[in-house]
Amino acid sequence: MTCQPCAQCPRRCRALREGPGSLGRCKSGREIRIARAALHYWEEPVISGKEGSGAVFFTGCPLGCLYCQNYEISAGENPGRKVSPAELSKIFFRLVEDGANNINLVSPTHFADQIGEALSLRKLPVPVVYNSSGYEIPEVLRQLEGLIDIYLPDYKYAQKDLAQGLSQAEDYPEQAIEAIREMVRQAGEPQYDVRGMMTRGVMIRHLILPGHTKNSIAALERVAQEFPGIPVSLMAQYTPWGKAREGGIPGYPELSRPITRRELEKVEEALFQLGLEGFVQSRKAMGAEFIPNFGEGKE
Repeated sequence: MTCQPCAQCPRRCRALREGPGSLGRCKSGREIRIARAALHYWEEPVISGKEGSGAVFFTGCPLGCLYCQNYEISAGENPGRKVSPAELSKIFFRLVEDGANNINLVSPTHFADQIGEALSLRKLPVPVVYNSSGYEIPEVLRQLEGLIDIYLPDYKYAQKDLAQGLSQAEDYPEQAIEAIREMVRQAGEPQYDVRGMMTRGVMIRHLILPGHTKNSIAALERVAQEFPGIPVSLMAQYTPWGKAREGGIPGYPELSRPITRRELEKVEEALFQLGLEGFVQSRKAMGAEFIPNFGEGKE
């Protein structure tokens, strides 16, 4: 069967994704590739818990932020290994046997069709988490309805110029809002079990970028306006990585440092003033030790 030009993410790059010469903007072909599948303890407490989240890290990424904390796999430097939907399903169940609180699909956007196939093969006994950049197409998300229990999207940018400069995605602010609307329609406000673990719903993440507290505050204001009742995870973990680590991003020298205590306090104050509930990450969570080693871990 001839592959159709890809339009699975907002890039709509129209690549065939059939081989090395026709990879999409996501740096990927159509076959699923994973870099790591193991218990992960560094998500929000209601996701990881004490037992860990069964995180499956997919290689490639449609958004491609220059400072990505997973740059090694998102930019195609570590292509991971190929797995079929049937093999992926077996990996999910192995993580459940290891004690995972949930199955955590990290950067799944460009493999959404194949992941949907894997999830349809056999129903999992734990919640499924769709952990993405927020740069999604609502129509693609609708195809996953009934298969995803928890949506964990980013809302990275409220400012178009920053989205363009750091991710070449001027349309991100509106595209992500549309995608999150669909996620909220499907999963709604969070639900929890007797242990306090999240079993269903949406939680929106925002990573504070050094020197860009105005973007962070604008992002929180937009979330408060659009999604009342949906919790926010405010992340302070920014560590210079990717291009920011390799020598700096032209035009953005501030991204070569972590955020300051004052920057965190300023954005945190806005979060509280807006009445948003959720989590605020400590600055102690920054650093290379919190970035997964993609050369290790079960697959």
